[in-house]
Amino acid sequence: MKRIALVAAAALIVGAGGIFTATQVDAWGATGHRFVGVAAMRALPNELPAFLRDPGAAAEVGELSREPDRTKGAGQPHDRERDTAHFVDLDDGGHVMNSRGPTLSELPTLKSEYDAQLLAAGIEVNDAGYLPYAIMDAYQHLARDFATWRVLNAAEAREADPARRAWYREDRLRREALILRDIGYLSHYIGDGSQPHHMSIHYNGWGDYPNPEGFTNSRQTHGAFEGGFIRRNMRLDAVEAAMPAPNLDGFEMRARMASYLNSTLAQVVPFYRLEKTGAFAADAEGAVLASGAEFATARLASGAAELRDWITLAWREAGTASIGWPAVKVAEVEAGTADPWLSMIGED
Repeated sequence: MKRIALVAAAALIVGAGGIFTATQVDAWGATGHRFVGVAAMRALPNELPAFLRDPGAAAEVGELSREPDRTKGAGQPHDRERDTAHFVDLDDGGHVMNSRGPTLSELPTLKSEYDAQLLAAGIEVNDAGYLPYAIMDAYQHLARDFATWRVLNAAEAREADPARRAWYREDRLRREALILRDIGYLSHYIGDGSQPHHMSIHYNGWGDYPNPEGFTNSRQTHGAFEGGFIRRNMRLDAVEAAMPAPNLDGFEMRARMASYLNSTLAQVVPFYRLEKTGAFAADAEGAVLASGAEFATARLASGAAELRDWITLAWREAGTASIGWPAVKVAEVEAGTADPWLSMIGED
């Protein structure tokens, strides 16, 4: 696979205090991924259940947001199948790899269809990446687990039989742990989607392409920005303050995914222009230009706000779902008009 490991030391900063750890990761580095996860969780609206709005849940998601990086190196087929989930290389016109590849709005329904389409166009699947599908898959998984939780929670509150009520409670607690993991994975991929290098053929220096503005071709560009620069210069409170307002109306998953990732693609050239001015390099006193810090803060804030919204939207979608076997409608269980026992415990 063409992408090299981009290693960075990471720091965790929560609130005003700091807890520092040393690790090796890539794709925003540990600091960036933690900030996206924690900021999103701390911004969830009150309609989400209380267990998600607990400070401990925010910290947990911050750690789990790193998980898709931490499983790297497991071997094949794991690595080849999963490492390419972290990016999609778009050309300057928004096509995957080159003009023969699809745009994000033209992606087929299934990843297998996407792979076949790329191969037919002479594009290596592992060079292109499949971040859009990783985001959509993680969202759908979260929505299903939310649907299960909503049924379990409602049934537990109404169940008169002590044994059944105890089972509902234990399964609800299991589901809460799974939901935090789900959000961690969604956080990681949405976070990757806010980093311009994860959206572009210019992913680590401009590369072997027409370069009229003379942008850098340093192979340190990607890792230096998302790792050390973020760790040294970002603050969680600044990221939270920069988060845009919720955008929850008219959600359609595929269109929203394309709009979000294309908005990050639009930041590739601005990044390289800033890099050319030295905005991401510290001076002798360790200071950096405000423009570099502002750019990075805005990128992390974009990821955190997008994650906040996708979590909320998954919760809302879950309320309209049917779950279990035989399938039971979430809304009917929550209204007290359906008994979900066989659907949850398993009819057999």
